[in-house]
Amino acid sequence: MGLLTLGTPLDWSVAKGYANYVREHGIIQLLNIWDRVSTRRKDSLLWGDEIEYVVLHFDPDSKKVRVSLNAHAALKKLEDQENEAFNKGEIPETSWKPEFGIFMLEATPGSPYGSTLKDLLEVENNMKLRRKFGRDSLGENEALVTVTSFPLLGVDDFCFPYYPPTPTGGSSQSLFISDSLINPHVRFPTLTANIRKRRGGKVAINMPIYKDENTLSAHACNGSEFKEPIPRSLRNLNKKQLIGIIQESTTISEQPSECELNSLDVENLPSLQDLIPDALPDHIYMDCMAFGMGCSCLQITFQACSVNEARRLYDQLTVFAPIMLSLSAAAPIFRGLLADVDCRWNVISASVDDRTKEERGLYTLENSQFRIPKSRYDSVSHYLSPGPNYVSGCSDELIPDSNDPSGKYYKDKYNDIDLVYDKEIYQKLLSNGIDDLLAKHFAHLFIRDPLVIYKETLEQDDITSSEHFENIQSTNWQTIRFKPPPPSSPNMGWRVEFRSMEIQVTDFENAAFSIFVVLLTRTILSFSLNFYIPISKVDANMHIAHRRDSVLEEKFWFRKNVYGQSSRFTRNNVATEAENSDDEDEYEQMTINEIINGKSNFPGLIPLIESYLQSLHLDYNTHCVLLQYLDVIRKKASGEYKTTARWMRDFVIDHPLYKKDSRVSDEIAYDLMKKMEELGHAEGQVVVGK
Repeated sequence: MGLLTLGTPLDWSVAKGYANYVREHGIIQLLNIWDRVSTRRKDSLLWGDEIEYVVLHFDPDSKKVRVSLNAHAALKKLEDQENEAFNKGEIPETSWKPEFGIFMLEATPGSPYGSTLKDLLEVENNMKLRRKFGRDSLGENEALVTVTSFPLLGVDDFCFPYYPPTPTGGSSQSLFISDSLINPHVRFPTLTANIRKRRGGKVAINMPIYKDENTLSAHACNGSEFKEPIPRSLRNLNKKQLIGIIQESTTISEQPSECELNSLDVENLPSLQDLIPDALPDHIYMDCMAFGMGCSCLQITFQACSVNEARRLYDQLTVFAPIMLSLSAAAPIFRGLLADVDCRWNVISASVDDRTKEERGLYTLENSQFRIPKSRYDSVSHYLSPGPNYVSGCSDELIPDSNDPSGKYYKDKYNDIDLVYDKEIYQKLLSNGIDDLLAKHFAHLFIRDPLVIYKETLEQDDITSSEHFENIQSTNWQTIRFKPPPPSSPNMGWRVEFRSMEIQVTDFENAAFSIFVVLLTRTILSFSLNFYIPISKVDANMHIAHRRDSVLEEKFWFRKNVYGQSSRFTRNNVATEAENSDDEDEYEQMTINEIINGKSNFPGLIPLIESYLQSLHLDYNTHCVLLQYLDVIRKKASGEYKTTARWMRDFVIDHPLYKKDSRVSDEIAYDLMKKMEELGHAEGQVVVGK
């Protein structure tokens, strides 16, 4: 996760004084990269996936499952194994990295996958190998599970060994989670603390509670509102300490009056929602970065052949981010409670939201420079367009600008959100040869402050280093990330990272989702397809994707005519009514099933991908295996297979110990995690919810 540098991190009180310096030199580093590689072409279409695992500790006697804080020992073994291969002059089969949570492991293939479709057949095998290596490195009673959000994170003694939260001190000051869960590398606790300090108080995460028959009667409630008892971390604090915690928890609410604070009765504390101003009734309240960055996901990074192709992929994949979030939904439980949402994204977004009250529009701008509508972990706000034809195509034959079909689909009307960007940085980028839309993209990212600055790396060589640039670039966690080649890796090309998908339980499923997105990108490029819709509709789709069972119950904005006048696709039997529409840019609301599998006036993504595969005349085995992966996506979209979120929710609701009170007990969580571990290690093509 992000840039891991060794050094002495600066406290926010000091670091904020260097923010403009880091921004200035980050832009200089970007311009040096641009001068070096803007016209680079014909890079191979390489790609790779990233899987994040949770290490669990099972206690069969007490029927308790906890996150294991010993995962760092497993990581050390895996890193030694990787380094041993390097020392022998070999390329390791897998690569392992630390994550925010000390109970997490991040793994990628040891080297990128190749550009042929036969290379796709190696994906599942490599995922299985990673799971095996990870599992073999664990201790007694430990297990490796691919779960988006551990159901009991923040509930009582949910970690092993147990460390109590410290709400009056430390980096996060959480009511529920100890700083001991944060990776000890200085970047992570500093990031946690500086987000809180820059914001002016603790982050506030509120996910709507799923109200079952007994939810209200089983909890401290007022009328029809869900409220909880205060957590044990607050029960033995004095009045001064409690007042400090309350004042630190008013970043989305008003500060209580002095009279209200003075009247606080320590011996008779009210419910959590009545005590903590930021804790909303009818919601699951969470208060630190670990709740978000402790989530796991499935990410894919593509290397494009040129900057133009990378921008084209960035735009088209932006449209698919909410679609794939809904389709991969796998997070229906937070802090031991069933939520009325299915996805993790908004939890992470709120967990790293460092915006001040002025930046969030709660106060008028006085000390802050910008009114910023979104968290730094959020959806894309701005299309890039393929841009000017910097490289004359990627084939051996140079393509004149007028004949390049990739630049004809973007229209300014698609960028219909008022983008907040630094005008001074924008002008500097323009004057140094970067075009309007790309200059606005980077000037938008650079409205953010750098959050972790190391004393030892303030002075850098802006030609050979990109650390100041990456400091800000890597802490803009959007659904899609546009990644310039770093100076430290001269053979690396322009890349695009697809970040919205939730992790699935089995390797077969994770391979299916990865391969589907790869084939979608190849189909888009091969057939010159056009999926542009207004960026505001993509934002609307992100909100829709979070809703419970959105994959079946909701409709998403989507383009009707995806071919475009420049498309090289031979329509044959998949022509649609939309081609003859008066408005070639027309869009409408469609179900996920209609988007993926098609309907009368829309071909569907899988039929388009199948047409692409047929055009390649693949060998029988490769074609059949790829169709098996596509079938998973097809049936998830149609509802024949449940989403992971729906399967988990049903597992809890159908459990004999569930009391219809929205509460996921220790025993239920134990059985759920045991089942997920069992499925994750099962042989064959296992699909959860089949």
